[in-house]
Amino acid sequence: MRLSEFIEIERNERAERRRLAGEKSYEILERLDGVQNQFAEISGGDAVGSVSPSIFVGRAGYPNVSTGLLSPVGNESDAGQFVTDGAWYEEGVSIGDVFERRTSLLNANQTAPVETNVHDTWEGFLGVQREVALADRPVGIEVGLDGSPELELADSVDDVSAPTGPRARANDASLTENPHVPRPVKKTLEDDDWRATGAMNYLYNRGFDVYEINTILSAGALGQSENRRLVPTRWSITAVDDTVGQYVRGKQRNATSVDTVSVWHNEYLGNSFWIILAPGQWEFELVEFKAPGSVWNPDPAAGVWLASDYEGHEGRTQYVEETAGAYYAARLAVLEYLDSIDRQAKALVLRHVSDDYWGPVGVWQVREAIRHAFDGDHAVSETFDDAVAGITEQLPVSLADLRRKSTLAAGRQTGLDAFE
Repeated sequence: MRLSEFIEIERNERAERRRLAGEKSYEILERLDGVQNQFAEISGGDAVGSVSPSIFVGRAGYPNVSTGLLSPVGNESDAGQFVTDGAWYEEGVSIGDVFERRTSLLNANQTAPVETNVHDTWEGFLGVQREVALADRPVGIEVGLDGSPELELADSVDDVSAPTGPRARANDASLTENPHVPRPVKKTLEDDDWRATGAMNYLYNRGFDVYEINTILSAGALGQSENRRLVPTRWSITAVDDTVGQYVRGKQRNATSVDTVSVWHNEYLGNSFWIILAPGQWEFELVEFKAPGSVWNPDPAAGVWLASDYEGHEGRTQYVEETAGAYYAARLAVLEYLDSIDRQAKALVLRHVSDDYWGPVGVWQVREAIRHAFDGDHAVSETFDDAVAGITEQLPVSLADLRRKSTLAAGRQTGLDAFE
């Protein structure tokens, strides 16, 4: 398909998606007002019985962190739907849906120093948390609370982890059923000489998605025994995306290059993604355009905010400066597609964050939107420059502005003729 035809089809589909989104009612403020009522009957001193589908480790106060059990009190039969994973994309959840689900999770927590070695921790609150993290399905728990649940939404946005619900201090916790732990997870747990990177890649190769792996890592259940520590959820998400991404990239190091310039597009939750794959050895760049009035650029009078991060053929040795966890999530999604076709390529991802993205839902939406972009049709362009120029017509910046910000669009990368 020619790029011009592809863009016209995508434009029509975007218009229809905007029309459908406009029919939805975003009553998130009313929803948050109702959260307190939902948990009003729970107070300090209560023992709450529920099921826990996941855990959360905060980063505020590091190195003393809040480590919690998440449970959808009153919605136990649907507990699996409250876990952040790729199924949310398949289900087509909205921003309002994400906030409703996440704020419906009671976060019963205690504070623990991250230097606590949790290698053999199976008792008490941390032991129960670890059992929940290792299990492949929600686990029955009972938690004794020391205080009433309080909803405290963060005053800053976060592009990595999803919103959290009411928090309550916990005195203790216990299991009300035996958790089911998959055999590969038991293997990584029992082999305490195994470095965390190797254990992550082993689980990935056994069919575990990054969502499951980062929960296990966050609970301090991966790595050599003397190094097993709690890892804040935000950090574990990016660590797993980065580690698995480097592993997949390593498999492609000697792969044949793609032989055409191809363009994919997908749009989800007010984010529009354009992916260009071009002949050459591996290079990758994510460029973000954050519209005024969007969650990261809230001033309607401000101009479009641009951010970018790039890596050459040898990859990166330092954490990205501008695009944070979105970079590693986007890179992993592109690498997974290239691995599926046994090719390597020069890859440019352009992310337009529109003002429809009114609340941060977590970096999972970046990963899944790009993963699923490759499921659809794509266009073919004669040259990389033609592809960039054609896509820029759909973006809120000029081609000149893009080239000033982007390494790949500006042609500052290694020339393609070096690999012919």
